Amino acid sequence: MNKKNKKRLIRIIVVTTLFVPLFIIDKIFDLASISWLLPFLLYLAIYIVIAYDILIKAVKNISHGQIFDENFLMIVATFGAFSIQEFPEAVAVMLLYQIGEFFQDLAVARSRKEIASLMDIRSDIAHRINSDGSIVDDDPELIDVGDIIRILPGEKVPLDGIVVSGNSSLDTKALTGESLPRDITIGSSIISGSINLEATFDMEVSKSYEDSAVSKILELVENSSNVKSKQENFITKFAKWYTPIVVASAALMILLGGLITSDWITWVKRSLNFLVVSCPCAIVISVPLSFFTSIGRAAKKGILFKGSLFLENFNRSTTYVFDKTGTLTKGNFVVSKIYPESKKEEVLETALICESQSLHPIALALRNYNESKEVSSEYNLKNIPGKGVVASKDKDVFYCGNISLLKDNGFNIEGVDEVGTIIYVAKNKEYLGYIVIQDELKEESKAVIEYLRSLKIKTIMLTGDNDKVASNVASIINIDEYHSNLLPQDKVTYIDELIKENKDKGLVTYIGDGVNDAPSLMRSDIGISLGGIGSDVAIEASDIVLMNDKLTLLKVAKKIARKTLFIVNENIYFAIIVKIAILILSACGLASIWLAIFGDVGVALLCVLNALRSGKTK
Repeated sequence: MNKKNKKRLIRIIVVTTLFVPLFIIDKIFDLASISWLLPFLLYLAIYIVIAYDILIKAVKNISHGQIFDENFLMIVATFGAFSIQEFPEAVAVMLLYQIGEFFQDLAVARSRKEIASLMDIRSDIAHRINSDGSIVDDDPELIDVGDIIRILPGEKVPLDGIVVSGNSSLDTKALTGESLPRDITIGSSIISGSINLEATFDMEVSKSYEDSAVSKILELVENSSNVKSKQENFITKFAKWYTPIVVASAALMILLGGLITSDWITWVKRSLNFLVVSCPCAIVISVPLSFFTSIGRAAKKGILFKGSLFLENFNRSTTYVFDKTGTLTKGNFVVSKIYPESKKEEVLETALICESQSLHPIALALRNYNESKEVSSEYNLKNIPGKGVVASKDKDVFYCGNISLLKDNGFNIEGVDEVGTIIYVAKNKEYLGYIVIQDELKEESKAVIEYLRSLKIKTIMLTGDNDKVASNVASIINIDEYHSNLLPQDKVTYIDELIKENKDKGLVTYIGDGVNDAPSLMRSDIGISLGGIGSDVAIEASDIVLMNDKLTLLKVAKKIARKTLFIVNENIYFAIIVKIAILILSACGLASIWLAIFGDVGVALLCVLNALRSGKTK
């Protein structure tokens, strides 16, 4: 609890301690029968203690031209109560208003604390290792790219980099929402904000502080409140015009009621009830608080919304377009078949010889398939662009590539009908067989697509792969529609057409890996980059960043967005319905000041407590 709230709590306790006995004594002995001045002075003294800050705010706002706000409404209502000698009601209105404000501030502080815990991912110290071996503690902002820094057990990684010495494991939960530690060794890329759990290691800095992951995350979270949803912008405009209309209506109620009935006191009381209940605190506070709470909780789960507008639009999206490689699939190629089985070892060994020096993903897949197999490095390797590799040594010539490579070298073979990338292998004049390489499908892809379809959301896959590969993936995950053989510009064109088609049906969301899909991410109504925490392109191009490559975060993000908008609308409708009902009762003389107080403070408190449920998901 901050200092301001502690002071407010003390005032509430003191005023309650004074007000309750005075109220009881007044009701028993009727102090006004002695003199109206006695209860007036006693209640006024208590009123000043509980209301002085509201009085000061109202005067300051009036001096700045901001006349009509909740402070002004409270002052007018309570001063009016004093003017008609309803002294206890005047104090009670302000006391209960302050109690409501106290609980509202506690709720906001709780949400800010959750955001603050996320902000704690930043490290203030980097242990730089100099060329002479000495270690100097520096501000991470002063560390240059290429410097070597040391990370001790229990410390946060201050910058992005690559491990050059040591092994350890990292806690990346604050960044990615992933609960399991990540093991690292020499050559591992790591991102700032991770926590070193085990042993000391050294790393070479790959990005300056302003370009590091931790800096980008903090900037996104800090600026997220600047991009407001349509509902928040509406509430701001609503409050601007609502209060003057309420004050004018209350004045008109007194004037017309008094002129018609000549019972001015009764109509003043009714208008005071009207002013108290009409205070828009419930909506003005709870709507932004709902979005603020959700954005903070989503960030702790590894989901960064760049603002409440994107959270709102994401909930309105009715079409989800997926990139394939790296999004629905893992983006890492694996050997799925070697044919024929009888020549499996010879086919694999020949392919490994040809691909021994290549960094192509297919070459890596072959080497990963049998890491223990050693191959000779004495062969002369010739890369044939777009076709494959020819390896030669003495009289031996090996071929590894697509069907064109083998046909160009005199092999009369037919292409095979397999799903995936086919690598044909030959040795001297003998065709040995082929290897099928496939992109591994993510385990959760099918479940996430099924979840979206259960919500009546249309799902589409766009890919540059051939139709056979695309069709196979689409059938496995049961996606609604797919388009293959697309270049990046073709994807943008397709999204443009899709947005036009869906103009009156809903928004279009594109989910990609954030690097080669940047144009599509920017063109769609909502762009979501997956696993883009280390990518500047992903953070700049997308509206929502999922900080690991697991599609399950998309499901979590959708649940958060749906629940947030449900709670926002729930609060708006609840507050408006209750307030209108009590306003009508007040105008008809059927509502007391206590019911009016509930219509203001009680409704506001209920809406705030409801707003705190935002962002919570199972």
